Amino acid sequence: MTVVTRALVMLLGVISFSTWLPAAEALPKAYRVYVGTYTTYGAKESKGIYLFEFDPATGKAGEPRLVAEGANPSFMAFGPGSKNLYVVNEVAAIGPAPQQQGTASLTAYRVDQKTGELKLLNSVPTQGTITCHVSVDREGEHALVASYGKGKSAVCFDLNADGSIGKATSSVQHSGKSANPKRQESPHAHSVNLSPDGRFAFVADLGTDRLKVYPFDQKTGKLDGEHAQTVTAKPGAGPRHFAFHPNGKFAYNNNELDWTVTAFSYDAATGKLNPLQTITTIPADYTGTGGTAEVVVHPSGKFLYVSNRGPDSLAIYQIGENGKLTAVGFTSTNGKIPRNFSIDPTGQFLMAANQDSDTVVVFKIDQTTGGLTPTGEVIRVPMPVCVKWLRVEG
Repeated sequence: MTVVTRALVMLLGVISFSTWLPAAEALPKAYRVYVGTYTTYGAKESKGIYLFEFDPATGKAGEPRLVAEGANPSFMAFGPGSKNLYVVNEVAAIGPAPQQQGTASLTAYRVDQKTGELKLLNSVPTQGTITCHVSVDREGEHALVASYGKGKSAVCFDLNADGSIGKATSSVQHSGKSANPKRQESPHAHSVNLSPDGRFAFVADLGTDRLKVYPFDQKTGKLDGEHAQTVTAKPGAGPRHFAFHPNGKFAYNNNELDWTVTAFSYDAATGKLNPLQTITTIPADYTGTGGTAEVVVHPSGKFLYVSNRGPDSLAIYQIGENGKLTAVGFTSTNGKIPRNFSIDPTGQFLMAANQDSDTVVVFKIDQTTGGLTPTGEVIRVPMPVCVKWLRVEG
């Protein structure tokens, strides 16, 4: 092999590797961390959405403060540029009234870029009950919600130029049931996520053991139920949340009821998911109750994490170049019922929201192994459900 040929091979290898693993972002000056909570479940004192500052240089967090009141403002999603924040109000009632009267709703806020404070723009009913997940398209023109309870399983809404929520553009309603008579007696849509190019919407339905893949028209906001694809999980698995790998070639969903995570290869042209592997998220000797809650891919694409409620742990996996997972181990979340967790955009820190111990616990991520080490920072927030990071540059 000539020197020129050898150099070309090395260059191609670098290009190939760099396209598979995205470059790490530089640490910002600070983060603002928003925490969605439950306000009506249990005898707790939460009033809505909380905000605290986090210094990535020192790993220290400030005191949380209430920035928006509302009924069960659980899961959240930022619009493009983090100018607006969209929040589902996870309420069991359905009707035309706004969320302040206890209706399952989608609520829009304007984010003050200087202070992080939230200004209410508007709130609309979601056409379903126990609305538990929201996603926003990359252009900021549509928001999609999934509802666990009765009514529409998934609905798409227009977003206006000022960030407020407009009319509903389309909806889908699932039918059926599955093997678990207590948890799968009817459809229970648990999340809705868009493909990286925005052409398909993925709705995980715990109640029917199905992942529904809907063609999505980015101009009209239409979910095409007529041409939807269905991926069926093992009976009793309970698909819950869904996450894409940064390279867009793989995707993962955690199954709540049977303590597993499934890896898929993904065909961006057709929206097809091909199951590669399903593996456990708990140790072989665990015999308690609970279930998985969240699945997150590290920004580098090298690691994947799943939260376990009951053992109250995070399962850690390395991701191979073929998208398959190798179990690394388990780390306690140092709290009870880790419903959600998230990783900062640079991949340095993970924050776990421990719902029943009223804490958000900070972990440092080992960039070589994916291992997690508690930093000692514990932020007290009543019944935390969802954690979102906002970079502060200035």
